[in-house]
Amino acid sequence: MIMLTKLDQQKILVNLETIKYLEAVPDTLIFFTNGESVIIKESLEQVIEAVKTYHAELLHRSEAATASASSSSFL
Repeated sequence: MIMLTKLDQQKILVNLETIKYLEAVPDTLIFFTNGESVIIKESLEQVIEAVKTYHAELLHRSEAATASASSSSFL
């Protein structure tokens, strides 16, 4: 999930799995799989960077958990 800002300054937490697509028209508009949409302050490029950061963080956590699990020994 990523934190974004609506035009009225309200912060929203968006589940990436619910996004159908985004448009820059010129404001960034998110269309969700349930048919709803929202205009946000962040640019399309900023959203892409937030998604990349989120995925990198998930990968890092996954690698850390895997390393921790493989270093444990079971007797």
